[in-house]
Amino acid sequence: MEFFATKSEIYKMFTGIIEKTGTVKEVITNGTNSSFWVQSPLAGELKVDQSLSHNGICLTVEEIANGMHRVTAIEETILKTNAGNWKAGTLLNLERSMQLNGRLDGHMVQGHVDCTATCMAVSEKAGSWEFSFAFPAVFASNIIEKGSVTVNGISLTCFNVAKDQFTVAIIPYTFEHTNMNSLQKGDTVNIEWDMIGKYVARIMNIKTG
Repeated sequence: MEFFATKSEIYKMFTGIIEKTGTVKEVITNGTNSSFWVQSPLAGELKVDQSLSHNGICLTVEEIANGMHRVTAIEETILKTNAGNWKAGTLLNLERSMQLNGRLDGHMVQGHVDCTATCMAVSEKAGSWEFSFAFPAVFASNIIEKGSVTVNGISLTCFNVAKDQFTVAIIPYTFEHTNMNSLQKGDTVNIEWDMIGKYVARIMNIKTG
């Protein structure tokens, strides 16, 4: 597989397979930016200036101390993701950027959130769970039945796709090892549409535009 991207962009690719969850311990506001101290089992393995996905948002590790790391989200990120809702106690899905010699177990994820979606329903299905989400209809061309979608950084397969809604099924392992187990109706999640699908949609819009 060839990656048609710059070196810096390759280093910022993710797979949507969550490694650990982390807990926000402190939020510091500085002008229009917000910094977050996050406690997690990954802290001891991180390095300053490393890219790390937080609920699907690619943020740079700025400081590491006492089993925690600090990242900062700028105003654009705060406004277009669910980072504006993070507070002390918020559970975040964490994933380090992929290694080029590793397996791609999920799908290619950039850590660039396209929009947010609202959880419309949560249903337990005898050991698994289904979550339904509503999203802005302007993104309808970016999602297909049985296609890939990233929800809070998790690579998932969508079904029951409509113009502004879709559903995902969560297996027990994912439910137990991500923040999906705390997600409730009405909560906001970060969405990143499949990168290849976005390029195709863009090409088609240009051709018909």
